[in-house]
Amino acid sequence: MSNGLDKNQLTAVLQVLKKYNLKETEEQLRKEANLTDQVDQQDSDVSSVLTGYKSDGDPETYEGSYIELKRFVENSLDIYKHELGMILYPVLVHMYLELVYNGHTDKAISLMKKFGPEQDIYYQDDLKKLAMVTRRDHMNGNELTDTFKSNQFIIRMSRDTLSLLKRHVHDKKASVLLNIVQEHLYFDMYEGVARNKTQIDATSGAVGGEAKRQDNKIKVYYGIPKAPDIQILSAPVEDEEEPAEQESPDKPKKKKSKKDPLLSKKTKSDPNAPPPDRIPIPDLKDNDKMEKLRALRETSKRTNLGPENLPSCCAYTLLNANYNVCCAEITEDSSMLAVGFNDSIIKVFTLVPQKLKSMKSADKLQEVNIEAEDVLVRMMDERSGESARSLCGHNGPVYSVSFSPDRSLLLSCSEDSTIRLWSLQIWTCLVVYKGHMFPVWDVKFSPVGYYFASCSYDRTARLWATDHYQPLRIFAGHFSDVDCIQFHPNSNYVATGSSDRRVCLWDITTGNHVRLMTGHKQPIQSLAFSICGRFLASAGTDCRVLIWDLSHGHLVAELTGHSKTIHCLAFSRCGNILVSGGLDCSVKVWNFTKLTEEISSEDVNISHNPDVKTGDDYLLRTFQTKNSPLINLHFTRRNLMLAVAVFDGIAS
Repeated sequence: MSNGLDKNQLTAVLQVLKKYNLKETEEQLRKEANLTDQVDQQDSDVSSVLTGYKSDGDPETYEGSYIELKRFVENSLDIYKHELGMILYPVLVHMYLELVYNGHTDKAISLMKKFGPEQDIYYQDDLKKLAMVTRRDHMNGNELTDTFKSNQFIIRMSRDTLSLLKRHVHDKKASVLLNIVQEHLYFDMYEGVARNKTQIDATSGAVGGEAKRQDNKIKVYYGIPKAPDIQILSAPVEDEEEPAEQESPDKPKKKKSKKDPLLSKKTKSDPNAPPPDRIPIPDLKDNDKMEKLRALRETSKRTNLGPENLPSCCAYTLLNANYNVCCAEITEDSSMLAVGFNDSIIKVFTLVPQKLKSMKSADKLQEVNIEAEDVLVRMMDERSGESARSLCGHNGPVYSVSFSPDRSLLLSCSEDSTIRLWSLQIWTCLVVYKGHMFPVWDVKFSPVGYYFASCSYDRTARLWATDHYQPLRIFAGHFSDVDCIQFHPNSNYVATGSSDRRVCLWDITTGNHVRLMTGHKQPIQSLAFSICGRFLASAGTDCRVLIWDLSHGHLVAELTGHSKTIHCLAFSRCGNILVSGGLDCSVKVWNFTKLTEEISSEDVNISHNPDVKTGDDYLLRTFQTKNSPLINLHFTRRNLMLAVAVFDGIAS
C-alpha cells in the first residue's frame, strides 16, 4: 500500500475521518483497505477458499447420510415433499466437493455417479462440470466450486417445511449433513402454504439457488418521466385569421399561429417515474428537439397492433455470411443497419434512399456558414454518398453494436476486451474504452444518449459516459460471464442476463442490484423492457421467454414454443405486442396486452412467487424464414416489424 498502514491502522484512521466528515480521504483509504483484502485473499489461495471442507470425516458416512436424507424427503407428506426436495441437489454437490478436497476421490465419484442422474434436468450440465473436479488443486479458480464455497445456496421454504427439516437434521445428529446445512445453505423462510412442484420449478435452476425475497424489496422507479418540453421549436401548423375590428374595417387582418395539436396534448405524470433530477441528463440540443418532433409526427401515424391487427414483417437477410456475422442493430428511426462480423469488421448499411455521406474536407468546411439552420447538412459532402461503409479497428470478432439516439455515433465491443466509439459523420474511431479484462459480449447506448453500458466474460457489467475514459459504475455480483445488457426506458436502471441463469436489475445511481430474478435453466441471451417500463422480458438458450414484473421482482409468465436458442426480443411501439426470434428460423408474435390485463386483475401474493402463466393462449402468429436464423428484431415508429437474419444454406 502507498501509505504503509496496516488494516487496523486504517480502521482507526477511518473512524477519525468519519468524525470530521472528511469524505474524500475516507473513500480513498477504503479503496486501499479493499485492495488489501483482495491481496490477502489471493495470497491464501485454495486453502482459504475451501475452509468449509477441512473437516475430514469418515468417507463411508457420506453415502449413508445422503440416502437417509433422500428417504426422509420421499416419505414426507406431499404438501412438504417438493420443498424438502430442493435440499438434495446442494447437499450432493457439497458432499462431493468435501470428499474431493479430503482426497477421497473414489468415494466422491461413486456418490456422483449414483445420485447425480437423479437430480433435476436443469442441473445436469453443472454436475457434469463438477464431475471433472477430481483433485483438490482442480478446485483452484474453478467457477462452479468457487461459487458454491463462497456463496450459500439459497432455498426459499415455508416455515412449516423448514421446521420439519430442522427436526430431522438435529434428530439424526449426522455431522456431515449438519455441517453442510449450517455452513453452505441459506433458507429464505416465508409464512404461508408450501409451494407445489410447478411453482418451485418456475424459479429454480440458477447456479446459486433462488433469489432472496430481501433482494426484491427495494423500491424501483419503473415509470417513464414526462417528456421534456420541445414546443419552443414547433412551427405553426396553419395560420388562422382573427376577425377584423369593427371600427376599422380596412385594417389588414392579423394572422395568429395555431399550436401544433401533437404538442398541445398533455401527458399525465407517472407516479412510479423517477424524479427528473435523479440522474444527470444532458440538455437537448436544437437538433435533438427537431428529431423528437419528427418522431412525434411519425408516431401520430402509427398503427396500433393487436390480435385483429397483426404486424407486417420485413426481413433483411444477410447472404454469404454464414458463421461470420456476430450481431446486428437498427437505428431508432429505422434508417441504418450496422452489422458486426467475425473478422473484426463493422459494416453500416443505409435502409433509406439517402446515402451515407462523409464530412467535407477542412478547407471546404471553412466556407460553410455556421449560422445557417441546416449547417449540419451543409457540412456533408454530397459526392461522398455510399450505400454501405466499413469500420475497421477491432482485433477480434465484434459481438455487439449500438447506435446513439441521434444516429451520429456507433458503439461496438469485441473479443479484444475493448469498446470503440465511432463517428458516423467522419467514419472513424473517436475513443477506445479499456476497462474489461476479457471479451466484451454486449454494449448498449442509453435512451438519452451520453451514457452507455457494457457486460463481459469477466462477470461484471459497467456504466460509462462517452466523455469519460473510465467506467462510472461497476456492477459486480454475477457468478458467471454477463451475456447481455439492456437500459431501462427511463435510463435509471440497467438489466443484465448471465450464464449463471440469473437476471439482475441495477440502479445506476448507486451501482447496487435492486432486483434479482431466477427461473432460467440455461444462459440468457436477450433482454427487452416493456414500453411502460414495468415488465422485463428475457430469453436465451433454454428456448423460453420469461416475463418479470419489476414492481415485485416476480416471474409472471413463461412463453414456450421456440425449439432453439432465442437471440432477440422486441416490443411494438404501442406496447401491445412482444416478438421473439432465434436460431429455429422463426419469429413468434405474442399478445402482451392480454397477458398484462390478466396480471392486473389478480391479487399478487408478495410473500412468495405467484402462479406463473403458461400456455399457447398468448401466441398470435409465427413467421417462418427459409433457413435463416434471426439475430435482430426491430419495430419502426409506425409499427412495421423489421427482422435481420443470416441465411444458413446447410440448415435443415
